[in-house]
Formats: sequence, C-alpha cells, structure tokens
Amino acid sequence: MNNDIRKLLEGVSDGSVSIDDALLKLKTKPFEDIGYAKVDMHRKLRQGVAEVIYGAGKTPEQIIGIADTMLKNGQNTILITRLSKEAAALVEKAHPMTYHEEARCGIIGEMPVPDGIGKIVVATGGTSDIPVAQEAALTAEVLGNEVVRLYDVGVAGLHRTLAHLEDIMSASVIIAIAGMEGALASVIGGLADCPVIAVPTSVGYGASFHGLSALLSMLNSCASGVSVVNIDNGFGAGYLANMINHMNAKKED
Repeated sequence: MNNDIRKLLEGVSDGSVSIDDALLKLKTKPFEDIGYAKVDMHRKLRQGVAEVIYGAGKTPEQIIGIADTMLKNGQNTILITRLSKEAAALVEKAHPMTYHEEARCGIIGEMPVPDGIGKIVVATGGTSDIPVAQEAALTAEVLGNEVVRLYDVGVAGLHRTLAHLEDIMSASVIIAIAGMEGALASVIGGLADCPVIAVPTSVGYGASFHGLSALLSMLNSCASGVSVVNIDNGFGAGYLANMINHMNAKKED
C-alpha cells in the first residue's frame, strides 16, 4: 500500500522535503470536527487510503459538508457509496460529480492512474448481481486498480465461466459475486491461483433468505484461498482487493 508517511520520510532523507515541512505535515490535526462528523484527515497516512463517505443515512447537506472538508484538506478524489439518485442531484450542485446510479456511487474528482501490481477481476453469477459488482469495481478503480469485469458467468452455464479462463488465471485477485446458492466463489476458487474474495448477494428466491444461503455456502467453500465479506458488501470487497493488489509496497519494505 502506498504509504504517505514513508514517502514523507524518504523526502526528508533525500533532501526534497525539509524537516520543518515534514513536522508541519505530521502535526496537522488528525481529524476535523464539523459538528455532525469528525472527518479523519490522517486515514491516508495510517492506512494508505483516504476516508470514504457512506451516503446512506446522511442528508445531502451533511455529505456536502464532509466533502468540503476533505477537499479543503487536499483529498483529490472522493468516493461516496450508497448514494441515492435524489441525494446525488443535490450534491452535484455543490461539487461536480460522476454518479453511477446502478452502483449507487458518486465520485468527486479525477480517477487515479492504476498503480497496482496486477489486475482485479470482478465476476458475477448473474445480471442481477451487477449493482453490487459495480460498487466493488468502482471502489477498486477509485483506489488505483485496473479492473476486468466478467458479468453473468454463473454456474448455471459453466461454459460461460470457462470461456474466461485466461482472465481468471492471470488475475492478481478475484472478486466473485453471487446470490442464490453462491456456488461461483467455489468454482473460481478451484481454478485461480490468487486470492478470491466472495461476496454473497441478496438475490434469490425465498429460501435464499436475502443472501444468507449464499453467505453460508461461501463460508463453507471447499476451495482454498476464498475469503468472504458481508452480504451485498461490494465496497468491502473492492477495498480488500485493492489492499491485496498493492502488497508490493510491503515487499519493498
């Protein structure tokens, strides 16, 4: 993961950053209290990824205020997840934004150039899983990753999965998204030599229990190297995939 503190210290070491400038950067307050939110300004220093705005439950005015604070403190790209179309229309009046209705995600600022060690594959069992997949894919792209989308490649027609073996076997990390019985994660986990992040979705008939059936299937996968995030948690899967796809920084340490 890109580490701003490491870069800052390297700058001091090679003389491109003065000690006083480095001290000023590190002493900057770690969060800004704007009343209804304490915006974490040091998250990128600690974790390599700046704070993301979870839009559900927040008013458009609150989202605008949080975004104002982030931009004022130098955050160039802001991801807003679970953002309704109605709220997005109001936020866009304050900040130019690209809104992805299917994923319910808004992006303020420019997308970064991908700098991961490889490609992230996002695969879905069916078309109905695409909204969750788009949240995962956009999250990964906002965090600086190249993403390959493989949609509607579920096990009901296994030849559709096998038609993309080259993409699956060349991936750095794969996000497998499926509802119903959630079998896609096990199938891909048995083919790939990279980590697989399984995302159960709430797609399915009555006994799928709004994604619980897929969640339990994925947790009980017999394929090694499969991890599981929560139901419909495309953001969590995209974030974790990004961490895996940037592990070269750890290797260099």
